[in-house]
Amino acid sequence: MTGASWDILLIGGASGIGKSRVAAQLADEAKGFVVEFDDVVSAVEAMTTAEHHPAAHHFDDIPDTEQLTVEHVLNLQIATARALEPAVLGVVRNRLTVDVPALVEGDYLTPAAAAAAIREGRTAGRRVRAVFLHEEDPDRITANYASREPGSGVQRHRARVSAAYSRWLSQQARLHALPVVACRPWETLAARIGRTAFGAD
Repeated sequence: MTGASWDILLIGGASGIGKSRVAAQLADEAKGFVVEFDDVVSAVEAMTTAEHHPAAHHFDDIPDTEQLTVEHVLNLQIATARALEPAVLGVVRNRLTVDVPALVEGDYLTPAAAAAAIREGRTAGRRVRAVFLHEEDPDRITANYASREPGSGVQRHRARVSAAYSRWLSQQARLHALPVVACRPWETLAARIGRTAFGAD
């Protein structure tokens, strides 16, 4: 795959499934760069307060999410992602002014925001593509966390939340007619994303 197939590529997906790694690979192939949406999320949280922007601060008073049910954490994560949709569009609008391929990846990219970004890109005559990675096996995600964060112990609860969020993102992506790409087999993931992004409109 080359950068000629897209101007902006959005890669969404749950935590711990390999988005950052494959994003770096794809950006290198396209001679572009990666925008990590998690950095934008941190900036939004830093410049707002729970009083004035409560939707961006759902987790502020929860020191340990493992004390909550998976469903409760999932609902908070979805609410946060939806609240951040304008920020996704802000990033995309800025990148539409620059003639360098950009890949935006992050947990909080929603299919609704991606679909809106694709429409804006089409209006601007630019190729905005989106794919959502999917991994619903919490054991696989637990192993990924252990490899990535060996000092954090076994994060089974976090992995179960991530698997549930992955299912929600995949369902939403299909509602918005956006492609969903299975993370495994990992060895072919970049190529499969490339073919999917090339074929998207």
